[in-house]
Amino acid sequence: MEQFEDKLRKDLHQFLQSMKEVDERLPECPDVEDKWEEIAKAYIPDGIREFQDYPSASLGWMMYIGMAVAKFWDSEWDIYSKIDDLYAYMRDKRGYDSMDEYIREDVLLLQGVDYTVLEKVTGECASRVFNALMHQRIEPETKEAFYAYVSCLHQLYLFGAAMQLNRMGYHMTKM
Repeated sequence: MEQFEDKLRKDLHQFLQSMKEVDERLPECPDVEDKWEEIAKAYIPDGIREFQDYPSASLGWMMYIGMAVAKFWDSEWDIYSKIDDLYAYMRDKRGYDSMDEYIREDVLLLQGVDYTVLEKVTGECASRVFNALMHQRIEPETKEAFYAYVSCLHQLYLFGAAMQLNRMGYHMTKM
């Protein structure tokens, strides 16, 4: 599974770098990365339930969550870091189906072209990851399928955070 996740990382990095959404060197934000496991545990029951009929949403929503957590980190982390279930906090604002809109509108404060561009970029990332997952030819509903799905979510979360950090002006450069 490590090779699969590494392949996803490289593909998303190359794609998002070509779109000028991330830099060659990705930002590091341990606070956001440390929230991954807690968020994943809370998200997975909803994500798996939705995956069968809406795979792009099931995957793409995690990218939005990564963006939101990065935004929370930048604005009022002392408040948001103390929320027991940050995923449920976001989901329950408008429900699972509208979580993407909530994050774009109320967390990232996007409108117009910026709103639409982010929707398209996130959709393309989710589609790329779904395509890579399907090419693994993993038997559905197996332990291996579960771990592959979690690998997909992990990379989308990290790249969502990296995109948002980049959009907020955080850039990593060699010293």
